[in-house]
Amino acid sequence: MFDTVAQYGQVLSNNIDDWHPPIMVRLWQALTVLGPGTAPMFVLQVALYALGFALIVGQLARSSRMIAALAACALSLSPLLLGWQMVVLKDAQMVGALVAALGIIAHYRLAGRKLPLFAAVLVAVLVGYASLVRANAVFATIPLVVLLLPRPSSLWLKAIIALAAIALLLGATPWINSHIFNAQPSGVAKSQPLFDLAAIAADNSTSVAPFTQAERDQIVRRHCAKSFFWDPVADPTSCGPITSRANALPETELYRDLARAVAAHPLAYARHRFEHWNSSERWLVPPGRIDAGPPDEAEPNDLGLETPPSSLAPLWQRFAGWEERTPLGWPIIWTSLALLFLPIAWKRRNDAAGNLAFALLVSVVTLEASFLVISIASDLRYHLWSMTAAALGLIFLAGDAFLTRREWVIRAIVIAIIACGGVITRSSLTRAPESYVAMLHAPGG
Repeated sequence: MFDTVAQYGQVLSNNIDDWHPPIMVRLWQALTVLGPGTAPMFVLQVALYALGFALIVGQLARSSRMIAALAACALSLSPLLLGWQMVVLKDAQMVGALVAALGIIAHYRLAGRKLPLFAAVLVAVLVGYASLVRANAVFATIPLVVLLLPRPSSLWLKAIIALAAIALLLGATPWINSHIFNAQPSGVAKSQPLFDLAAIAADNSTSVAPFTQAERDQIVRRHCAKSFFWDPVADPTSCGPITSRANALPETELYRDLARAVAAHPLAYARHRFEHWNSSERWLVPPGRIDAGPPDEAEPNDLGLETPPSSLAPLWQRFAGWEERTPLGWPIIWTSLALLFLPIAWKRRNDAAGNLAFALLVSVVTLEASFLVISIASDLRYHLWSMTAAALGLIFLAGDAFLTRREWVIRAIVIAIIACGGVITRSSLTRAPESYVAMLHAPGG
């Protein structure tokens, strides 16, 4: 994909910035001794994905939980999840690393054994990599790890530790990227306030700092404030020239302007963030939204990255596209399932399987909640870990959920209502533009 090509260009040139995860570029550079192109990174992420699921399935089978083992095996072969593993991207790398770490933990925990030192070190490396390979990954990785640690036993202390660790890692990441991975600042941190400020400005008839009234009017006229993604705000063919003055301002000034705008127009900000979250969760959206199913062709490039010659890849990606169009491919379904079954996992948090399920479901909820505040695009791949973790959490709970018939019915009704809402909007709204360029310039959001 575009991100793959951009990162591989940095691998070859050694001109690294922090728009894409520098840790992934440095790892890729280290693996180039094994071969050119995407092959080394592809093998790594797929091997981690396969290792993690193999350990989970194997331990569930050894524990005589054959239905759960078969369910985990089926999950690993999901056309959508496996289809995205075919693409060398930070999102697939994050899933591979976290599934492998979880598999190692499950291998020992479900057998009632303590994690040996070498396994604990490997888990720490995998989780550390996953935490730095996506900008908002800490909202998933930190709660997951803290809840899986045996100490402290108090959930209040765990929550405080998790919040402090998230804040610390978010603050330290720019320093890590700059001083450890020697990446140059790209201004990526400005994209979030510009995205939010453009939406707030477009929602009001008067200008909102840092935009002038003329700039605000052009943002509205060119339909640059979209709930789907921030790209029109910066694209040269859209509002890039209009927002260039604001984009040149210091990052701290943009965040101050955003704080003032939120305080002055809280409803506009809340409406914008919810509309983006809904778009990102792919819930009440029109049919045909782009950036959902995995690609089957390589992004045009002159770096030697080519479309695989296999005839199986396009066929598999077609299956992935079909799954993406069903409720199984909507992040909102898995987010809702995580919320609905979190109380059950809470009750079972002191047994091995329940503890794994509780940590996974909390990881899903905290990551998906972060999109309410920190997110600028609606690509489905950003939610691959949440979808995987929610499904694994339910699998670990399977057979011991202890729900009454009434509780099952209530949960089924809630999921049915959410799914029906998505089906109705996809059946009644005008089909979304089918290309990136068309989406960029479409009048709608």
